[in-house]
Amino acid sequence: MAPAQNPISSQHVAVIGAGAAGLVTARELRREGHTVVVFEREKQVGGLWIYSPKAESDPLSLDPTRSIVHSSVYESLRTNLPRECMGFTDFPFVPRFDDESRDSRRYPSHMEVLAYLQDFAREFNLEEMVRFETEVVRVEPVKGKWKVRSKTSGDISEDEIFDAVVVCNGHYTEPNIAHIPGIKLWPGKQIHSHNYRVPDPFESEVVVVIGNFASGADISRDIAKVAKEVHIASRASERDTYVKPPGPRNNLWVHSEIDTANEDGSIVFKNGKVIHADSIVYCTGYKYYFPFLDTNGYMSIDENRVEHLYKHVFPPALAPTLSFVGLPAMGIQFVMFEIQSKWVAAVLSGRFTLPSQDKMMEDITTTYATLDALGIPKRYTHKLGKVQCEYLNWIAEECDCPLVEHWRNQEIVRGYQRLVSHPETYRDEWDDDDLKEEAYRDFATKKLISFHPSYFLESSI
Repeated sequence: MAPAQNPISSQHVAVIGAGAAGLVTARELRREGHTVVVFEREKQVGGLWIYSPKAESDPLSLDPTRSIVHSSVYESLRTNLPRECMGFTDFPFVPRFDDESRDSRRYPSHMEVLAYLQDFAREFNLEEMVRFETEVVRVEPVKGKWKVRSKTSGDISEDEIFDAVVVCNGHYTEPNIAHIPGIKLWPGKQIHSHNYRVPDPFESEVVVVIGNFASGADISRDIAKVAKEVHIASRASERDTYVKPPGPRNNLWVHSEIDTANEDGSIVFKNGKVIHADSIVYCTGYKYYFPFLDTNGYMSIDENRVEHLYKHVFPPALAPTLSFVGLPAMGIQFVMFEIQSKWVAAVLSGRFTLPSQDKMMEDITTTYATLDALGIPKRYTHKLGKVQCEYLNWIAEECDCPLVEHWRNQEIVRGYQRLVSHPETYRDEWDDDDLKEEAYRDFATKKLISFHPSYFLESSI
């Protein structure tokens, strides 16, 4: 995409959400010369990294009248990637050895990630753009602009007009519940991981955890500390799977998918095994959900595919004044937010241009056809997996910003290999010190850290 010939223009932009995506989007928009208002329903920045011991009244989060809790963080959560590859490119996520309250581990707790985002917001004076305890309840196009209706905690509503809106509200608050034949008659307890906080309620129980990646692997092992038995149902496993995963727990088994749930409390797996369970925990992911957004029917969500989006960011007929930052699921989330937001900011200013609406739709159609030919279900449209760096580098080239560093990409690749092969120990035992050293040398070369790399490499755990 060639630079635009038009003079650079400043837009008045609404950003929805002050989590990691919203914060870096606000920064990039302001750097590009735009005026920005960030709407955040919580009292602080941090988004999904804000831990709350409170869970929703409906443990499956299906009741539309429930009081919604936006946090999905559980008490024992630690990152599943090394900290150095998680941070924004010009603000490394390095240990703070000078502060005893901070977590200096390479795979730190959720509290450390929140503290990092608070540091980021302070460093770049981002909170001055944020309206806290203000929820966006409606966004709609009006005469070439966007009307945003917001509501404060005091129930005061306000309508405002913006030139553009960037949606950064995350996608970890609307749980996806797997269908299990017979579940309506099954008498046990059911909960989605969105409402999981601590293992105590499962003491001495027989528990089935559905899902065996990231949160599923973590939560099953957390519950196994207090439960009688934990049985993991994994869609990725072969039909006959019935194994004990490696590790110190003798009360943990991995099965194939669930076949049926029965009125007598039994759960039948597709491997033929039958257990009588007390509880089911769904670690089955989330749905994309934008209840505030009215595009006059142009946009829709079909089997968890947000349609239609050019490169997961711009809806062609509404671009560039409506955009989404943070939709794809990938390892380097914060860097994705940063690169996508640089693109959005540059396009809004007129420094770079998008293809025509027809060309963008043609690209989307080709992408959908490719996924279909590969047998990839619609629900995986926004899961980029191994092509995540290729995707981010394409956007980086579009807006003339640096490509993803080699070490960052490799830390993710090797980190996930360890997660799969050693789920019990991968956070505390690793084999990529070469990449870690490369990362800190890179930070030093770019003058992003004030200490010699050895300060971090010799002190970190």
